[in-house]
Amino acid sequence: MARWSGPTEEQPGEERPLAVFDLDGTLADVRHRLHHLMSRPKDWNAFFRDAAKDTPLHDGVALAHERARTDEIAYVTGRPERCRADTESWLARHGLPPGRLLMRRADDRRPARVAKPELLRELARGRTVSVVVDDDQQVCAAYRDAGLPVRHAHWAATPAPVLTEAQERDGRT
Repeated sequence: MARWSGPTEEQPGEERPLAVFDLDGTLADVRHRLHHLMSRPKDWNAFFRDAAKDTPLHDGVALAHERARTDEIAYVTGRPERCRADTESWLARHGLPPGRLLMRRADDRRPARVAKPELLRELARGRTVSVVVDDDQQVCAAYRDAGLPVRHAHWAATPAPVLTEAQERDGRT
């Protein structure tokens, strides 16, 4: 079984560039679980528990496989660390290329546009990043501001306001 928390195989004698993928809205369709964020209080446990039922987004998955031919794959997500086992199972079940999985600390409630570039900065120190793929326009702008090549995951449906709020105000995904 593929492993998502450790390094992937590299070509002998050289370090492959990194292709970095977001999960929610880029590789995974989250629309079926957004209703958990519309209640007051928001049901974060149910929202993340139901991530195991996400369907893959074909365009994102195809791009990850395409990039895996030349690049080392990494995943940077705003999901909290407590979701690691379910997230790794989801990646394996849907045949995503192996790669490092970086997740939010349990107490990290910063906006995704702040938290995700910081996670990537740690991983990419001294590395070439060939592309970062994310569906969140604010996160894409933050990556661009950091000088990284970005591809906006436009294939996902327009994010619901409740998801934008979760990413920017609640610091949860």
